[in-house]
Amino acid sequence: MAAVPIEVAFWDYDRTAPLVDGRAAIKGFAPRFSLLRPQETFVRAFRSAEFDICELSLSRHAQAVARGDSRYVGVPVFLSRCFRHASIYVRPDISTPEALKGKRIGLGNYDDTAAVVVRAILREVYGVDARDVRWVVGDVEAPFRTDIPLQQPAGFDVSRADGLSLDDMLAAGDLDALIALMPPPSFRSGNSRVRRLFPDWRAAEESWFAKQRIFPIMHLVGVRDDLVQRHPDVIQATYDAFARGGQIARENLQVLQASKTMLPWLVDEYERTRATLGEDFWPYGVTPNRHVLDWTLRNLWQDGLLSRPVNVEELFAPGCA
Repeated sequence: MAAVPIEVAFWDYDRTAPLVDGRAAIKGFAPRFSLLRPQETFVRAFRSAEFDICELSLSRHAQAVARGDSRYVGVPVFLSRCFRHASIYVRPDISTPEALKGKRIGLGNYDDTAAVVVRAILREVYGVDARDVRWVVGDVEAPFRTDIPLQQPAGFDVSRADGLSLDDMLAAGDLDALIALMPPPSFRSGNSRVRRLFPDWRAAEESWFAKQRIFPIMHLVGVRDDLVQRHPDVIQATYDAFARGGQIARENLQVLQASKTMLPWLVDEYERTRATLGEDFWPYGVTPNRHVLDWTLRNLWQDGLLSRPVNVEELFAPGCA
């Protein structure tokens, strides 16, 4: 039987490269790959379900499931995970996380998974609830477009940074803090009016993990529901291919003879990460990640982002373990 042609989109990760170069195959299918930054994939996936298999935002997938309009079936492959203490930038007079209560915090989108994680940290560790903060949505480096719909969950103070960049607002003191996935221009340039809330962010993240045992999940893999209906075997084939890609990436981290990356102490860093996070620090599958997924869904609900409570099983194809 001829392989089924499909469109697949994800970013250029070490764990997805083996699918593109053929070392990890989606058996029975003939993929055409698009290497796209997540923000582009998400827009095209959630707006028009353009891809057969693609990287999805965990937050937006859960919201679509809650609304009942998801066109993708989740596969428990987690292409992006990240701690987010490093993503919080503040004015220099904000000396503690507790000081953010009642303040104005800028962010790209209220419903980004990264923003959910930051709010969870502030809520659970420092007692700063999402309702205690005035959220300002905008673009970090460019004036925010006024034609973009603004998400305003009931009971939460969310406004728009019309005509201003969030970075300029933070540097000028119009914002007290900023959630930015990349260091904003003011921080990169050494502006004394902007600093990280957690200067030693790695130590803060390791300490948080030691207490919470949460390595946050950002993105999962989705398969379009009509493809699943026509070819039910696509779920297992997709999982197997991505699992093989992850295995290859992990093996490459351990190569000491001729390192696969330009980092000189990559293997030492790999061993340090295993010692801190555990032997299998980036697992796929529902079971080893259930506590992280439960935690994320609980915080999505507390942030006013789910129209109804969602359980973990609803995120994924039936039978995923």
